[in-house]
Amino acid sequence: MKQWQIGRGSKQVMSFSAIGVMNALVDIGVLNLLMLLFPTDDRIQLIVYNTIAYTLAITNSYFWNAKLTFPSKAIHDRKQVLLFLAQAIIALGISNLVFYGALLIFEWITFPRYIERNISKGLAMLISSASSFFMMKHLVFPRTKQKQNSN
Repeated sequence: MKQWQIGRGSKQVMSFSAIGVMNALVDIGVLNLLMLLFPTDDRIQLIVYNTIAYTLAITNSYFWNAKLTFPSKAIHDRKQVLLFLAQAIIALGISNLVFYGALLIFEWITFPRYIERNISKGLAMLISSASSFFMMKHLVFPRTKQKQNSN
């Protein structure tokens, strides 16, 4: 692998990670706001809250990743938007499965509910974010042939 390819890949990971932190703040912030405003112990309602929070974060993600992480590959045509939506739905499914599964595991471990839900959300964010990165890199914004550098 050429040195410029390694550097570009590292910059993509760093950019994606920085945007991921911003998305995490949106994601966990919205979830906690919903839990504060509308307290519930119903897991289905918590999944709805997770879905709302994730949807806002993924919308933010598309905007910033298209602009900063994959700008040369973001063409915003119908195919790319549909591929982004498909990966977002898959990543949302992963997020909800991990979130729900972690909530079930915490039934056997005693922590304050607030802590349990935030740890569950953190695990969901970590795993769905990793899957989202690979889907965006390889499906939504795939590698295009690089122009030969004349220098």
